[in-house]
Amino acid sequence: MTAAAPTGPVAVVDCGTNSTRLLIDDGEGLGLRMLRITRLGRGVDAGGSLADDAIGRVVGVLGEYREVIEDRQVSAVRAVATSAARDAANGAEFLQRASDALGTDVELLDGDSEANYAFAGATTGLGGESGTAALVLDIGGGSTEFAYGMPGPGARPADALSVDMGSVRWTERFLAMDPPRPEELSSAISVARLHLDDIDREHPVIARGAPAAQLVGVAGTITTVAAVEIGLDPYDPEVIDGFVLTRAAAEDVFRTLATERLADRVHNPGLHVDRAPVIVGGCCILVAVMRHWGIDECLVRERDLLDGIAAELREAQASPAAELRGGADAAR
Repeated sequence: MTAAAPTGPVAVVDCGTNSTRLLIDDGEGLGLRMLRITRLGRGVDAGGSLADDAIGRVVGVLGEYREVIEDRQVSAVRAVATSAARDAANGAEFLQRASDALGTDVELLDGDSEANYAFAGATTGLGGESGTAALVLDIGGGSTEFAYGMPGPGARPADALSVDMGSVRWTERFLAMDPPRPEELSSAISVARLHLDDIDREHPVIARGAPAAQLVGVAGTITTVAAVEIGLDPYDPEVIDGFVLTRAAAEDVFRTLATERLADRVHNPGLHVDRAPVIVGGCCILVAVMRHWGIDECLVRERDLLDGIAAELREAQASPAAELRGGADAAR
């Protein structure tokens, strides 16, 4: 599927824990973005394996994406799988089936590379002239990535890591009742803060810089909280990209969603019905981060991991002699 021509749009596919996403990017604007909630990682935290029906959902969506990619005549394709595939005992089987469906290899992306790519994508267009560093927060379904550094063209984070907490994982681990009980919510937030305590000890660059940094939030939990705060229906990525979500607003959305039964929660404008079952788990992580480091505002971006990978593909096109960086060395 990868064309030999060194010009043209590039395609990036992300097989995540909760969603399967496609970006077709020509370097202008937000590009074509498609998302399907496929719930690949449902049950992985407890059972250790990907369910066959979950794999089937992703495979079906990848077949659709393959047609879109071929219709757009892209010049390069890269596809990755993240937390759920990393954790699952049958991850290799999934990668093979996914690759067959998409018509190109789907590679397993390690957590540190995921964090680095998220930083590259999220800080696109953010200059470092003000001297303010960025802390990029990417709350996924199975993992959360943190990356800290000075934004700017080609910038790399000073430190980055991936932590095994996410909206799906936290929902399955802590939030059994509908709506969640106060003690369940308290446990989810408390354990998230224990992970942040670990970051304080083991990643002093992030710990020292986080309170004064510009928090930049990406991925479904944060964009959804922003959309609910606005009451944005239908969803519009152009409105969300660059929206400033205050801590007070995030706490307010969290209280609203956490105290509603799922049957009522789905009616909130801005909340996709398929994201409603796990949004409270993601909110627990978001408010834990903002509380822990005393952060009052979060700049919400639509640009994320997909954009970081797309930028690297375009860079390789512009410099054909340069070897495309991959795996753990991708964004270091």
